[in-house]
Amino acid sequence: APEDLMKITEIKSYSVSSGDGRPYFIVKVETDEGIYGLGEIGIRNWGGAITEAIKHLSEIVIGQDPWSTERLWQHMFRGGFFPADKVYCCAISAIDIALWDIKGKAVNMPVYKLLGGPVRDKVVCYPHTQGRTNEELVENSVKAVEEGWKFVRWGQPETSGEFEYRGTDGLLEPVESMRIAEKQMGMVRDAVGPDIQICFDIHTRLDTAHAVQMCKALEQFKPYFIEDPLRSENPASYRTLARHVSLPIAAGEQWATKWPFREVIEEELINYARIDLCIVGGLTEALKITHWAETHYIDIVPHNPLGPVSAAACVNLCMASTNVGVQEMPRQPGTFATDLFPVQIEWEDGYAWTPSDRPGLGVDFDEAVAQANPAPLNGWTPLLRRNDGALTNW
Repeated sequence: APEDLMKITEIKSYSVSSGDGRPYFIVKVETDEGIYGLGEIGIRNWGGAITEAIKHLSEIVIGQDPWSTERLWQHMFRGGFFPADKVYCCAISAIDIALWDIKGKAVNMPVYKLLGGPVRDKVVCYPHTQGRTNEELVENSVKAVEEGWKFVRWGQPETSGEFEYRGTDGLLEPVESMRIAEKQMGMVRDAVGPDIQICFDIHTRLDTAHAVQMCKALEQFKPYFIEDPLRSENPASYRTLARHVSLPIAAGEQWATKWPFREVIEEELINYARIDLCIVGGLTEALKITHWAETHYIDIVPHNPLGPVSAAACVNLCMASTNVGVQEMPRQPGTFATDLFPVQIEWEDGYAWTPSDRPGLGVDFDEAVAQANPAPLNGWTPLLRRNDGALTNW
């Protein structure tokens, strides 16, 4: 980079546990002008491998101008000749998001102004309202509505007996689970009324035939969307599903880069694109997918099961994008992990936003707290089992 330009000087990685007991993996990119940016990786369980990928990518990034986000993205993605895999894409995502944070701070503007400027004042969000029993699910859903949320959301129930949801035994027999799901959605719809939107996450737990059958049973409750009805390895399978299902389909949270989205966008096989900014390649890649989806009237519903940095990146993208359905927001910003993230985005009455006078992503990070609370880098997600012992996705 030319001598008179700001330069990236260091990239730090923090696998950290906060006061809420949850782990986060945060990346901090520093510059020679004292401006730093924050990013977050999307697959916590691969933290060890992603740490090494970040170290490797640092060889490309350090010494460069943080404003060169597109050129750096291309170099990081293509610099090994073989296209970056999902591990490297998580690393690229965190670095890229941090670079956008730096750019916003450098000109004293929120990131959404650099993405084209706001097209909305705030972003409607949905929380996670699952419960260990049907009654607890209904109670949590009603509570969320009373708090101001306009949506409720839960996932494909595990099975331990007919019409019961314990969520603890690791069993999921598809036909039993489908019956429980239908009962649950009926109970929740009766409790929250017709104006509250319902998001239901199959979580890749069913095969195509079962997903089709269950979606037909759920049509009567008018859910906002059915999320991840199929596993993600083969996007072409959505051709079959789309032919048989009338409910809106949301998918994409497990896809890295724009290329897996190509088929489902071009053939209009989904209704909502579940872009995970911390897996897909950061804001640089997510913005391209968002604009691409706009040409097919597909709204984005960014995947955000992580921490305040991911939430801030998602909300900045949504504030600058026309085609937005709803933003995933498991918990109300500012009510958790405040020791580690003392500054978070704003939330009120079911909507989130980054204040116009807060530069960058609109979130800050206490490095001293992070250093004092390390978390293990790696982990595993337990698989579920069917009654015959066969494995099912968690």
